[in-house]
Amino acid sequence: MKLIDIIAGARPNFMKIAPIIRALEVQRERGGSLRYRLVHTGQHYDARMSGDFFEQLGIPQPDVNLEVGSGSQAEQTAAIMVGYEKLLLEAPSDLCLVVGDVTSTMACAIAAQKLGVPVAHVEAGIRSGDWGMPEEINRMVTDAVTNWFFTTSLVANDNLSRAGVGEERIFFVGNTMIDTLLANLDRLQPPPFWSEMALQPGGYFVVTLHRPANVDGFAGFSRLLAAIAEATRGVPAVFPVHPRTAKTLADLVEVPANIHLVEPQPYLEFNYLVKHARAVITDSGGITEEATVMGVPCITLRDSTERPETVTIGTNELIGTDPAALKPVLDRLFAGQWKQGAIPELWDGRTGERIVAALEKLL
Repeated sequence: MKLIDIIAGARPNFMKIAPIIRALEVQRERGGSLRYRLVHTGQHYDARMSGDFFEQLGIPQPDVNLEVGSGSQAEQTAAIMVGYEKLLLEAPSDLCLVVGDVTSTMACAIAAQKLGVPVAHVEAGIRSGDWGMPEEINRMVTDAVTNWFFTTSLVANDNLSRAGVGEERIFFVGNTMIDTLLANLDRLQPPPFWSEMALQPGGYFVVTLHRPANVDGFAGFSRLLAAIAEATRGVPAVFPVHPRTAKTLADLVEVPANIHLVEPQPYLEFNYLVKHARAVITDSGGITEEATVMGVPCITLRDSTERPETVTIGTNELIGTDPAALKPVLDRLFAGQWKQGAIPELWDGRTGERIVAALEKLL
């Protein structure tokens, strides 16, 4: 038997591990030799940011919870490394499997590799080129200590090849987050406020903002909200508020009338909102992938993206961080001139199966 540690610590991780866990359980039922230990680092410890996902996505309760809690990036990184190192010393595993690009991803990869435990990185090789994003540093450091790379696109393969990674260590498998989306499309459900706000399909926007460049400055954030209100022409804009964003919002005297602030939403409710939205306005990366697969127009308020296929193939458009750029883009949307997107290669709902098949051979 081979034991795989599956690491999860923050909201984006849970959608990505669910298909891998399902595929591992299927291989076990047919007599396979792989077993897993689910390690929750506790990087996101609020139920709205993590707990709801276990229930909604059918993820088993963690075998281990490191319970690192809040702190600066350095404090969280250190606490995760100490906690995971202790676990490996007491009960070693045969592989550390990390997903995405959060602090937990990087910290556990380093701790594992220093103890001689090989590392597999799911969603490896993606790059924004923006070193001002903490996630970019996490990606680069994680990939620097990874043994086996599971990628979502051929662009990611090329990034790794240019960094000197041999092709025998790279596995183009697709996107586990899309596995989760496709598996749950018929389970999506409206949030409780759907009726209260009298929302209608195609009759509202979804807004998500949490990048420091967009939300940390009081004046800049105020201008951005005003630009969103103007560009959306008074159409309701539903804004699930990230904890980071809430800190700046607390100092705002007034939020434009058509922007409706709500709590972070569980997976099924949030994606119901996205699926039925007129468009999404975001600075997230993962949401651009989900919007692309659901065929929903997406406007990204960033200067670069680590998911270029959502722009070149999908429904996403990258417009930068200048609030003035919003109006002309949304004018095109209102005029019915948005591009027709397509779904990238291997985003077909079978990525988890391909990852587990590769792991069976590697281990």
